[in-house]
Amino acid sequence: MEIKYFSDTDTLLLILNDKPVAATEDVNENVLVDLDEQGNPVSFTIEHAREMTNVMDFSFQHVAEVV
Repeated sequence: MEIKYFSDTDTLLLILNDKPVAATEDVNENVLVDLDEQGNPVSFTIEHAREMTNVMDFSFQHVAEVV
């Protein structure tokens, strides 16, 4: 998984996997989802990311499975 923020265009790109993109669908005017041949998400593009998300305060936490 990869996350890229392009400050010059205020665009956030979340890449979930490296499968080939078969289709792109608009969720709304600022959010696009790329889909593989089975209709599973490959990536998300969010325009106007600073308005739509809290991109400047990003954090990641991996929570281990509790046995």
